Amino acid sequence: MNTICFGQQPNGFFPKRFLVAKINTARALQKDIGGKIVFFYHDSDADYRETITIMRDKTKNEEVRLNFTQENKLQKKHSPLYTKRNPDGWKQEILKQLPRFLEKPLIDLFASVNENTVADFCLKMYQNLHRLIRTNKPMETKGFLDGIEIIRSSDKTFRQQACDIKDGFADVEYQGEIVRAKIEADKLSLHEGGGVYTYIDKPAKISKAQISPGADERFKWMNSVINCTHYIYGEGEKDYLKFADFPEVKFIQRDAIENPNFAWVPINN
Repeated sequence: MNTICFGQQPNGFFPKRFLVAKINTARALQKDIGGKIVFFYHDSDADYRETITIMRDKTKNEEVRLNFTQENKLQKKHSPLYTKRNPDGWKQEILKQLPRFLEKPLIDLFASVNENTVADFCLKMYQNLHRLIRTNKPMETKGFLDGIEIIRSSDKTFRQQACDIKDGFADVEYQGEIVRAKIEADKLSLHEGGGVYTYIDKPAKISKAQISPGADERFKWMNSVINCTHYIYGEGEKDYLKFADFPEVKFIQRDAIENPNFAWVPINN
């Protein structure tokens, strides 16, 4: 059976338009060749910039960037997205701003989501969104992620099943937080920016359930479990994916979409 896969980090409490393009590309391919669709939800990444939500003010036509906030600097910079916690009051502050960008149904949708971590909040929003899926046939109503299998990179069972990697990161406890630290020969490191690093003592044992790869090995690691036949890739991925290393996989570039980094909001789509 064909397995059509695409991957993406949590990328805003309303998904970026390029994620929608990946979903549309996967659904169109599924109509042609059959099989299943897998969304590899890479919630192990620690980069808080991934979840910036870009929207346009309805009256001023200005671009505005909103994001989650975290409880402390360590968590913001180094905790993986599946452990970054949403502090009390964050959602209420965002709700005050949303009327500038959205109509009431979408504001109510945002208000209804109460997940406590960044990755959980984003995923619940994506699952609750409904949209019109454009196909070669007349428009049809579907759930945003209906019928799509979701596999999370933070899932410990997945990590245990995945292949070993050469250069990876370990989710370890440090100063009361879980951080994603680079595994080096005799230590762990946190990149603070530029050439500055914070070094952490390396535990005596790091289990596979704690480990995830960097970008260079992500596809190999992911596909050692998913075994996809077709992979939908985006603009950023083509810079590091080595297609020739995976001759058994057909790589397909996502459909083009205007304003790819803006939030996708159905009422304005």
